[in-house]
Amino acid sequence: MEKYLSELFSNQQHNKNNFLLIAGPYVVEGEEIVMEIAEKVAATCKKLQIPYIFKASYRKANRTSAGSFTGIGDEKALELIKKVAEKFSIPTTTDIHTAEEASMAARYVDVLQIPAFLCRQTDLLIAAAKTGKIVNVKKGQFVSGPSMKFAVEKINNAGNDKVGLIERGNTFGYQDLVVDYRNITWMKEIKVPVIMDCTHALQQPNQTAGVTGGNPELIETIAKAAIATGADGLFIETHPNPAVAKSDGANMLKLDLLEPLLEKLVRLRAAI
Repeated sequence: MEKYLSELFSNQQHNKNNFLLIAGPYVVEGEEIVMEIAEKVAATCKKLQIPYIFKASYRKANRTSAGSFTGIGDEKALELIKKVAEKFSIPTTTDIHTAEEASMAARYVDVLQIPAFLCRQTDLLIAAAKTGKIVNVKKGQFVSGPSMKFAVEKINNAGNDKVGLIERGNTFGYQDLVVDYRNITWMKEIKVPVIMDCTHALQQPNQTAGVTGGNPELIETIAKAAIATGADGLFIETHPNPAVAKSDGANMLKLDLLEPLLEKLVRLRAAI
């Protein structure tokens, strides 16, 4: 595990040979749901000795429909994410969308996430780097794994060597994604941690109804293949009842299915 990750998880009991987990709801819907998810996932990860980062978007800026839920307010949502960190003693992450948001979000979270559609935005990458926080960049649906070295170089050249990459599949036609697992190997050659986004990789975007679809029944398949091909971590968005989630419920994992899935994945990780 990279030194900066070891420091990030220093107050968590975990197996250093395990994969790391980034998990939480797509977006902050309110305090009760955020705390319920964080408590459940944190307890599961402690039990299984998995290093854990809580994730929730404080605002969803990239929506198909203008009428889609985007958030409860930036500062209010970020305060709730910070409250999760303080209550459960776990690191947190959220995504940012503009250079101006980097310094604001950095006051509340440990890791800044760059959305896939924005992975080539130089000013955003540099602004995130200059906060000194860990920066995880999602590989765009339109780029190859090897080309992500340029995103890493932009962050490194801005004076930050705390970088991770997240695989989330490539666009296949207009309304589907496909995961090319070669990208995990290729991105690991860039000498950064590589994380598999098991839920976004199963999205079905650009539906005519204006709401993104998904294939959550394949989350286990995506996760197992990622562990088998050497991913350093997994990204899984989860909700107690995805059917009523305010954003992208169609491809989230039901919260009570997370622990049995992680149990299988820990055994798989140990086997390889």
